[in-house]
Amino acid sequence: MTPKSFMRRFILPINIKIIQMKKTIIYISIFIFCLLTFGSCKKYLDINQNPNAATEAPITGLLANTTYNTAYNVFNASNITSYYVQYLSSPNPGSDVDIYNPIDPSGTWGGFYNIMTDLHDMKNYASQKSNNAYIGVADILMALHLNMASNLWGDIPYSQAFVGVSNLTPAFDNQQDIYDTAINLLDQGISALQQPDAGGELDAASDFIHAGNAGAWIKTAHALKARMLNQLSKTSQYSATAVLSELNSAYTSNDDDAQVTTFAVRNPWAQVALNNAGLDLDGWLSSYFVNATNGVTYGVFDPRLPLITDMTQYGDYRGTPNGQGRTGTGTENKECYLSVDGWYSSDNSPLQIITYVECLFMKSEAEFRNGDKEAAYTDYMNGIKTNMQKMGVTDTAITRYTSDPAVAVGAESLTLQLIFKEKYVGCFLSPVTWDDMRRFDYNYKDFNLPKGAVLSEFIRRTSYPTVETSANGANTPDVTLIDHLWWDQ
Repeated sequence: MTPKSFMRRFILPINIKIIQMKKTIIYISIFIFCLLTFGSCKKYLDINQNPNAATEAPITGLLANTTYNTAYNVFNASNITSYYVQYLSSPNPGSDVDIYNPIDPSGTWGGFYNIMTDLHDMKNYASQKSNNAYIGVADILMALHLNMASNLWGDIPYSQAFVGVSNLTPAFDNQQDIYDTAINLLDQGISALQQPDAGGELDAASDFIHAGNAGAWIKTAHALKARMLNQLSKTSQYSATAVLSELNSAYTSNDDDAQVTTFAVRNPWAQVALNNAGLDLDGWLSSYFVNATNGVTYGVFDPRLPLITDMTQYGDYRGTPNGQGRTGTGTENKECYLSVDGWYSSDNSPLQIITYVECLFMKSEAEFRNGDKEAAYTDYMNGIKTNMQKMGVTDTAITRYTSDPAVAVGAESLTLQLIFKEKYVGCFLSPVTWDDMRRFDYNYKDFNLPKGAVLSEFIRRTSYPTVETSANGANTPDVTLIDHLWWDQ
């Protein structure tokens, strides 16, 4: 980690003066703010120490900060990858993130490493007190961050990253080693949470993801492990049986989903939609995603689309081609963008980390690869219905969509492309979709390079941030945006 990454702390975005929240949330918010304000310097700089300041971060504060901001880090990752998978498109022509120009994801990198530092500390404090549940959560969330970060950049600092000022230019760990570490952390996290004293140990008010439920965290660990094992589908290490085994211990309903639903102000996608409504243009939907759901590409209208965006002035749904930019000024409602009251982008919309819907589509894919088309078809259909039910689609609309011949193809006609297509819609705005696209070699119907792309092929990784290249350039890998990750060969 760079000096800047060590010296900067990620403060929970809170403005206490302008929000009214439940007493519990206000207490947690103030507590975290004070924790980060008065305790953060201790880790890295022991000068000008205030003898009255906290010298050890209270573990419940670390739990609150890490669970809350893990969801924000998923958002930050998705705010990059959603352009690569063409969920979103810039309203401006030739936008860097649209056309595969290098970008500077320093904010995303910093957010990841700030929370990973807190997870490292939370595990250390928990180990000193033999608090197995906190150890387990720290391991699970560290594994999630390592996997997300490595899937964005490849090699990343880890083994030397949390030693403070003694090493401000850490080496980068090999991406495959990072993968193995994350798998081991998930196993360790499950084991810690299964200890007899783990149940009831977590502070429910400080756990923004599972409200202190150790059993729910175990399910999430299995779901994340299934995701990682499924990620190996292009490698000789892939085992559909192993994926299915993990899924058998993972989620069984939408109620199990790992997500954050309480916010200091609002869901960050809601802020994107609100900014756009205020003419700070953002959150525009790609023509690819809109065409995949409005009937143009697949011949069937998806009832989830009106729950994401609003009709244009023409009484239809149309997106913006990536790289091309908007057709008008941005004020005429000629194209679609995230709605301020959309299911994903209203103030209190869930900020999803991993879901039962994703698990169902992973299960369908693994069963398909295992040769069990009947089971694969059942879970393909269940994935669609489950996602629609969570979003509040009416039963009539669900039946209409799932009965359409373009969707209800039958077990023998099911293809991986159809499974991936429905997962693409069901996991809208999830960074896991970029993992899927790379391991499926972007083999989605009518998916093309963005207009004006500076690369001759699809992007395979994002740029290393300048916050790292400027201060740790000697260790930062020299790679291009079309260099494949180890599992994407």
